[in-house]
Amino acid sequence: MNNKIAKILTVIVGVIGIIGFYFFIMVMKYGEEAIKADEAIQAKTVSPFVNFAFALLIVTAVIALVASLVNMVRNPHVLKTTLVGIIIFGVLLAGAYAMAGDGAVLDAMGKVLKDGEAGSTSKWVSTGINLSAILGVLGFIGFGADFVKSFLKS
Repeated sequence: MNNKIAKILTVIVGVIGIIGFYFFIMVMKYGEEAIKADEAIQAKTVSPFVNFAFALLIVTAVIALVASLVNMVRNPHVLKTTLVGIIIFGVLLAGAYAMAGDGAVLDAMGKVLKDGEAGSTSKWVSTGINLSAILGVLGFIGFGADFVKSFLKS
């Protein structure tokens, strides 16, 4: 059964590669300057390529999501671990939200940036920045702990 799946996946990857090569040839046929200058050529070359890439992204994301969900349903331990991770992430997000400011976003001259008014959007942007910083610090701590652990073993 795995051999059949491998063959099917090989054919799918080959078809995707051929389609990508076709779009590459179309772009090379017209040239960069012609594509930039003429919207009709853009519609024939760039738009279908972008649509294909977007569809490929959506299909890949759906397959990954379905495979993850199936794996979690089949393995309750994985489901428990995932739920614990989601809860921990939610706690970190709540902490980042609590630390976030909702003031207006200012430039170096003290003027409010476009779409940078005070309010909920500014609060969520600040939350994202704070959450990134928290996750970065936790990552560095984990990396450092692993480094020390491996250093002590050897």
